[in-house]
Amino acid sequence: MVLRSNRGFASLRWIPRSVEEQAMIDRAGTFRIFWSIVLPMARPAIVTISILSFQGSWNELSHFIVSTQSSALTTLTKGVASLASGQLSQGNQYPVKLAAAVIMTIPVAVLFFIFQKQIMNSSEGSVKE
Repeated sequence: MVLRSNRGFASLRWIPRSVEEQAMIDRAGTFRIFWSIVLPMARPAIVTISILSFQGSWNELSHFIVSTQSSALTTLTKGVASLASGQLSQGNQYPVKLAAAVIMTIPVAVLFFIFQKQIMNSSEGSVKE
């Protein structure tokens, strides 16, 4: 997660310096420049990092296998892994395995579709040349 966060800070570098200079000319303070200009322009990167971090923690199978000893605390990730390995059933039950895989992807897909507009936005129109 730390590496993804560092990429987020790198996204602040591509914000044009001229936009900040124009805000300084308009007598905006440092906090106002950050809150009203830099943060909205960096929103696509922030949302993308949030979704990737959620997906990384959602798919953290090794952590769930080690940390959960009780069957009452089994997570969806561990359950799908048990199903795929054949521990829960006999034979090739591909429809059940594929249905479990689809259920696993639903939360990440829903997050992406909710924040799709913020991810796809860019800084178009921020600098007129």
